[in-house]
Amino acid sequence: MSEPKKITVEQVKSPIGRSQDQRATLVGLRLNKIGRRASLEDTPSVRGMIAKVAHLIRVVEGQ
Repeated sequence: MSEPKKITVEQVKSPIGRSQDQRATLVGLRLNKIGRRASLEDTPSVRGMIAKVAHLIRVVEGQ
């Protein structure tokens, strides 16, 4: 069985002034500081979390 696909995200903006659910989504993605990166399994739930805070993070290519 192959290893699950990974997706790497990096936080590029601050959650200051954002709603509590967006802050909680960043914590769920293991992000809480600008410049921090997290490598996560590429699942539909993770994709949904990324879509919710897409204005605060970026997907890192080639990781």
